[in-house]
Amino acid sequence: MWDRSGWESQLLETGFLGIFLCPLWTLSRLPRKTPPSRVVLWGFRWLIFRIMLGAGLIKVRGDQCWRDLTCMDFHYETQPVPNPVAYFLHRSPWWVHRFETLSNHFLELVVPFFIFLGRRMCILHGALQILFQVVLIVSGNLSFLNWLTIVPSVACFDDAALGFLFPSGPGGLQDQVLKMQKEEAREARPTPMFGRMVRQAANLALGILVAWLSIPVVLNLLSPKQVMNSSFNPLRIVNTYGAFGSITRERTEVILQGTASPNASAPDTVWEDYEFKCKPGDLRRRPCLISPYHYRLDWLMWFAAFQTYEHHEWVIHLAGKLLANDAEALSLLALNPFADRAPPRWVRGEHYRYKFSRPGGLHAADGKWWIRKRIGPYFPPLNLRDLKDYFRSREWPFPELE
Repeated sequence: MWDRSGWESQLLETGFLGIFLCPLWTLSRLPRKTPPSRVVLWGFRWLIFRIMLGAGLIKVRGDQCWRDLTCMDFHYETQPVPNPVAYFLHRSPWWVHRFETLSNHFLELVVPFFIFLGRRMCILHGALQILFQVVLIVSGNLSFLNWLTIVPSVACFDDAALGFLFPSGPGGLQDQVLKMQKEEAREARPTPMFGRMVRQAANLALGILVAWLSIPVVLNLLSPKQVMNSSFNPLRIVNTYGAFGSITRERTEVILQGTASPNASAPDTVWEDYEFKCKPGDLRRRPCLISPYHYRLDWLMWFAAFQTYEHHEWVIHLAGKLLANDAEALSLLALNPFADRAPPRWVRGEHYRYKFSRPGGLHAADGKWWIRKRIGPYFPPLNLRDLKDYFRSREWPFPELE
């Protein structure tokens, strides 16, 4: 399971290092007078090293399926928001899933050390990690996580490695860079200026700070009780990471339903489903492809399905919003069955177990991407009157009918 707080920490750390890529005074000094600091480049490399190694170690120390190479048998079906490619990859032969798991271990446990083995191995590391993230983007909706992980990998490439991406003719970018490098090689060492000295001091301070804050991170990586996606300082400048240390074997979903019936317990009560923008619901709706976009509510519903509503009280808050036809809450959904109608009198949560249909099978022939079986109620039918004390006890604003 990927703790969403890890995303926030990774974004903060990447952005913090990015500040030091900018010139101290003005952009007009780029690229000749303010080349990227080696401290900053190694800061990005150290970041991608921790991201990948942390993810690899948390896997082999965690779920048994990563050690017996069976995790990919479940991953595509149970990942947060599967896409259409995952639907077909889930049915791959067993040996394909074993190869995928071994490849994952190689990329997360071995390849990160390429960073420290010289220029060519560092470039190879960057290429492999970017390719790995692209494969993950294609095979699943991990949203901006994969794109964000690509950013520090770019620090493994130099001008020569990236030159093929730019025009090489006379006057082209490659030609200009080569001329600048030759001129600087002929020039005497420039006289230290105040701005340059301040910049060097800032970079040195950054290196010392990152090294100091990395001590608990390294100790965590070495610990058999490793934790993932945690911060050891309040500013989250240097953090520990780790993704999918455990894999769920079954996919459960919370389906929110509403009814206009005055009696929620009557046997003839008709319940209508609310549809989220991307998470599984309607069996005939094709899995979506959203990367790098991120539907936060859909992801939170994925977490909520693992436990009870007592662990995720915000689900009841959402139910209250639906009972009031709250426009802001409904804007986060794909389908409101009570659009242009009076709001529902009751809302309930139902717990279902979902599985991919088999390509070419009877359910797929009927247009169903999913099959599901009811587990039981997630929370009982509720109306606004029932929720008044619940909202008041938590100091939540009571929803008003639209």
